[in-house]
Amino acid sequence: MLAEIGQIALVLALIISALQGWLGLQGAHQNDRRAMAFADRAAVAQALLCIVAFALLAQAFMTSDFSVKLVATNSHTSKPLIYKFSGTWGNHEGSMLLWVMVMALFGAAMVWFGKALPSGLRSRAIAIQGLTTTGFLAFLIFTSNPFERLTPVPENGIGLNPLLQDPGLALHPPFLYLGYVGFSVAFSFAVAALIEGRVDAMWARWIRPWVLMAWSFLTIGIVLGSVWAYYELGWGGWWFWDPVENVSFMPWLAGTALLHSTLVAQARGSFIRWTLLLAITTFSLSLVGTFIVRSGVLTSVHAFAVDPDRGIFILALLILSTGGALALYALRSGKIAHGAKFELESREAGLVLNNILLVVATATVFLGTFYPLVIDALTGDKITVGPPYFERTFAPIMSVLIIFMAVAPLMKWRSDSWQRLKRTLSMMALAAIPLTLAVMVFGKTVFGALGMGLAAWLLIGTLANYGRKLRIGTSKATLGNFLLRFARLPGATHGFALAHIGLAVCTVGIVSMGVWSDEEVDRLKIGEEISISGYQFRLEGVEQSRGPNFVAETGQVVIERDGRRVAVLNPEQRTYPVERNNTTEGAMEIGALRILYAAKGDGNPQDGWIISVYYHPMVIWIWIGALMMAVGGFASVADRRHAFTRQRAQRSNAVPAPAE
Repeated sequence: MLAEIGQIALVLALIISALQGWLGLQGAHQNDRRAMAFADRAAVAQALLCIVAFALLAQAFMTSDFSVKLVATNSHTSKPLIYKFSGTWGNHEGSMLLWVMVMALFGAAMVWFGKALPSGLRSRAIAIQGLTTTGFLAFLIFTSNPFERLTPVPENGIGLNPLLQDPGLALHPPFLYLGYVGFSVAFSFAVAALIEGRVDAMWARWIRPWVLMAWSFLTIGIVLGSVWAYYELGWGGWWFWDPVENVSFMPWLAGTALLHSTLVAQARGSFIRWTLLLAITTFSLSLVGTFIVRSGVLTSVHAFAVDPDRGIFILALLILSTGGALALYALRSGKIAHGAKFELESREAGLVLNNILLVVATATVFLGTFYPLVIDALTGDKITVGPPYFERTFAPIMSVLIIFMAVAPLMKWRSDSWQRLKRTLSMMALAAIPLTLAVMVFGKTVFGALGMGLAAWLLIGTLANYGRKLRIGTSKATLGNFLLRFARLPGATHGFALAHIGLAVCTVGIVSMGVWSDEEVDRLKIGEEISISGYQFRLEGVEQSRGPNFVAETGQVVIERDGRRVAVLNPEQRTYPVERNNTTEGAMEIGALRILYAAKGDGNPQDGWIISVYYHPMVIWIWIGALMMAVGGFASVADRRHAFTRQRAQRSNAVPAPAE
């Protein structure tokens, strides 16, 4: 009965979302306040219905209701409770229900937090959000019903993919979807603004918090996925340029460009057309990612194995939403003002270059991801585009980007001169160049030295800009004044500095991991060892153990350095009898400056076991830096200047103050 209630809730949500879209647009067009009020209530009602449907599906998973086909094929009575719950979205149908619920919640949030917006723009944006949700609800109901019944009812289920039975994967998809779907709000506001013809600096100020929030959630989602891949898959790496990794990275890159573009749009009234286009593109790339993992066009550890017919439905949604938005942009963009002019030596020019480089980086990843698929479709040839392509194309683009990221914030709006920045740039160079030379001499690598120099350049430039905001070094720079100034600075200023410092920290980790990591694979018998980077990994024993729903062969690897024991690692090979699948569980000794990693493969006492060992310097800095960027985004969302009153929203279109 509960499954039928969930099905009814989805059907009602579909009907209400369609009414939300139609009456929202109609009400805004005719200035019918009753119709617009109905659209508001419909958005909230739709969100509640989607929550009910998701809760009922989660209940079916947690109670092992195998009369629901989705539960029977993705759960088992012996599975731990946390994985029964996360199994709700550990499959195609459940993950799409999570997607729809998040999209509906964002629609309701637009109602709750958009009271101060002009009624026409707000109603149109809520309507577009409703129409987008309608498409996904239709996809869910007609092609991917999560509440389909199964007869006869099996005693036990088939189980969940063992790779997904991990705490990281319990959190990774929800955060990823909060990012993916969060960009739908910017998309809806962009389309609504094009329909209404109201696109100005205040519009950019309205969408910026939504972009910040979506970008921050997506950052966390990508970090969680990276951490999971690092320790769960036993590959000993944090990023592999897997196609599905790439399709989550592309919206992040485009979203980063959108984030900086909204900054210029709200501060100077410039980049309006470009910001609109980026808002459409970023969400479209999120839809591309959804299409890729559900269409069957590629094989990946991250992809859902579904039939291509479902992919065609999503492709139709992608073409309809993106094509419609771009067609509207083509019709209306000519009527949108260019905005204030600026000189080549200005902050706007620096942010233009920032956007160009981010878009080129996105295009580079897009080409490397989809080129093999296009060639396969056209000729049948199977080619692979791997890490060497991305390292030789993406890395130089990002290096140039980091150089200008440190400089652009130091410049004034509209017009500036390099002469004014001479002292600050000299200080940055004096910090970066000696470090670069020192790393080149002692680290014996040019690329590592250049990477560390870039990180230092960005860090010093960010601190110099932040110090200027805090007025450090002035005649009034007392401790009391510093604390007062720190408390009074907008959240966006703190968030901006933290995000850029986070990127510098992340760069240090990426460079260290890429240049100085070491690894070795060998077949070891009990008592034999492998030596890498001054550490000895010795296999002391292998024993059998049993988990809640698996059996494991666990190795005991003792790590020593200079005769001193550093750690004992216990890498495992797990066998899941229900799923009839095996996984490799790496083991790590984590330090602030390095991770020592071991993974165990097949073997026996006579021939030995395959043991993979890794020395990864500063790899944890990658994730710490990325999380700092996400926290910086949330700090910017909390900026008090994002709180609008109705009176403020009704003011004339004066250019607001810069966001940081």
